[in-house]
Amino acid sequence: MEKNKFSDIKASVQEVIDLIASHDTIEAGNKLIVVSEQLDELLDFAEEDEDLIEISKYQVLLNQLFLKVNPTIEE
Repeated sequence: MEKNKFSDIKASVQEVIDLIASHDTIEAGNKLIVVSEQLDELLDFAEEDEDLIEISKYQVLLNQLFLKVNPTIEE
């Protein structure tokens, strides 16, 4: 898998973090959905174990950010 795909994901996650820091939770939530869909697409085509490991790291991070954006939702 191309490394630039993960750089795009990394940049998008940073945007979400920045939006959360600026208290723009609505836009952060919208961006989280977009990033999550991109990550799902990468997962669909992942063939290497290293890619699956990297994707799972981002999935955990996105879950934590989702809880930060939506604090009333409990797991």
